[in-house]
Amino acid sequence: MSIKVLIADDDSLIRESLKIILGMDEEFEVVSCVDDGLKAVNYCLKYNIDVALVDVRMPVMNGVQAAKEICRKTATKVLILTTFDDDEYIIDVIKSGAKGYLLKNNSPEKIKNAIKMVYEGNSVVQDVVLDKIKEGLGKDKSVKIDTSLFTRREIEIMDLISKGLSNKEIADKLYISEGTVKNYITSILDKTGLQHRTQIAIYYLNGGE
Repeated sequence: MSIKVLIADDDSLIRESLKIILGMDEEFEVVSCVDDGLKAVNYCLKYNIDVALVDVRMPVMNGVQAAKEICRKTATKVLILTTFDDDEYIIDVIKSGAKGYLLKNNSPEKIKNAIKMVYEGNSVVQDVVLDKIKEGLGKDKSVKIDTSLFTRREIEIMDLISKGLSNKEIADKLYISEGTVKNYITSILDKTGLQHRTQIAIYYLNGGE
């Protein structure tokens, strides 16, 4: 079964290019292309879309607002495709519930792999984007994580997630199984009300805010 994809971008060249790239792969079905955020939201409300590729800067409703509405009202997973010019939106996008944040200058294969990862329930944030998050957060922060809310091990895991380590890398570093790492992450998500590990990284870097 192919992954049903919606493309939302006000640049017609980007829309058509993505449509051609994905259309050549039988793993994907581009159901529709729209040119503003409101149309993306309305389409996802009306039809069953697996993954919405959403640009940040769009007329009528921008990608951050659209991502919030889509994530809140539908089962569609959102993958943001953007440029470095939009880096001021990074935190808002991650908080919106979007599962991924990817730059448009990536290769077609990387974009396709990101769509598949998001479809499978994983979060995807490009290393350079995560670096920008780290640069913007954690500076001059006097707020510390509430140690009464988390165990020492949970705080260790949040710290390692914020450094970009995968579950396997965390497991190897702490000499525990990947399953145990996943259990700790589930506990952290339950305690914070966050949705995925990228939000955990921002939460930790922002001192629990």
